Amino acid sequence: MLRSKKQLEQIVGGYDAQLRALSDAEVLLELAEEASDEASAKEAEGQVASVQKAIDDLEFKRMLSGELDAGGAIVQITAGAGGVDASDWAMILMRMLMRFCERKGWKVDVVDETMAEEAGIKSATFTVAGDYAYGLLRAESGVHRLVRVSPFDGNGRRQTSFAAVTVTPDIDDDIEVDIKDDDLRIDTYRAGGAGGQHVNKTDSAVRITHIPTGVVVQCQNERSQHSNKEKAFKLLRARLYDYELAKREAKAAEDFSARLKIEWGSQIRSYVLFPYQQVNDHRTELKISDVEGVLDGDLDELIRTYLLKSANERN
Repeated sequence: MLRSKKQLEQIVGGYDAQLRALSDAEVLLELAEEASDEASAKEAEGQVASVQKAIDDLEFKRMLSGELDAGGAIVQITAGAGGVDASDWAMILMRMLMRFCERKGWKVDVVDETMAEEAGIKSATFTVAGDYAYGLLRAESGVHRLVRVSPFDGNGRRQTSFAAVTVTPDIDDDIEVDIKDDDLRIDTYRAGGAGGQHVNKTDSAVRITHIPTGVVVQCQNERSQHSNKEKAFKLLRARLYDYELAKREAKAAEDFSARLKIEWGSQIRSYVLFPYQQVNDHRTELKISDVEGVLDGDLDELIRTYLLKSANERN
């Protein structure tokens, strides 16, 4: 409640600040016209443009009015069809999303990362703490498709690979989620690594399976089993809360089966590096030619376009 109150106050305060700025720009413009001062007139026009951009940003934040949109997020990335290219693609996606978070000034904490045998990752999970992290990152949930000349193919053939992104809200401790001990299977194992001195010698990693729903979470990046178990329970609470929300909307089966099909025909977005360069979001048909920029975390236009389209469809 306190966080919601603070965020609403920020939006209202932001609108008030922009109204004052707009009033100042109008006064400056009037004075510039009276004095035939072209430089001051241009300055006033620049101030009006800045106000318009700020109001657009505030309106966009107001649109993120879901119960948990303003809070943190838990992001899971899973390699799909495509062999070693898919594992490599999953790691590229992880970097892309983490770079987006860094650009926003959000705090990122990797809680689990399972490396693939040859290159990339099989899966990874990280938490994101920051204002509107979930509201924005939920636009990335779905299957992402990569088309490129495979660096792992000696014949230089084009390869298509897939990876899935699942974003759930990082719920507050005051939100109740009913988890019964009898419904859980808790396994411990040795945390994986690159080998050598960095491999954990104790069973510090924790995997928790919620038997009724089949939801599985794991954490291995902390040094102690206690810390990993604590973080794994946090992930489980968030996943089960997300599951119940989807079930309440009669979508749980559809959503969960869709997340498992990390293959042809299920992608929300395609990233084509060969024979041309283009990112195509299939939900909005927005196409961007700066693939390198997108892969470096420049996702604002893609996310904004999708969220605005979703909001318009709801209204």
